Amino acid sequence: MQVSVEFIYNSSFTLYDDQLYVRWLTACATNFDATSIDLAIAFMDDEALHALNVKHLNHDTLTDIITFDDSVGGDVVANIAISVERVRANANGFSQPFDNELIRVISHGLLHCLGFNDKTEIEQQKMKAAEDVCIKLFHVEQESSRYVS
Repeated sequence: MQVSVEFIYNSSFTLYDDQLYVRWLTACATNFDATSIDLAIAFMDDEALHALNVKHLNHDTLTDIITFDDSVGGDVVANIAISVERVRANANGFSQPFDNELIRVISHGLLHCLGFNDKTEIEQQKMKAAEDVCIKLFHVEQESSRYVS
């Protein structure tokens, strides 16, 4: 599988291991039958993501993620923007560790590119189940990376 993942840090936040996340995203994409992935994932604050939400989607609300999806078939191509502040707030609101909420949000963006939607209750259930698969894959990848040098 051809893989290109770029992380863009527009805030003080950084991932602790970019390559772990690349391997994990590759595993998730493979699990859901993607043939390639080309992602740019930007981490930013609420203000910056809110500006994107207003400009591109005409939504005057805070959100945790916006996915600009240009995928075709199994070729995932997207720009994903994530508010680290919103992820932290949601993690607190859902009594979840920040890391789990972050991988759920990243999974959510990827899954939209793979054809998952979340407008109806049934779609939301399917999205949640797929997110859970990705979260489990992250923990498997994280565990296996402890034994790779």
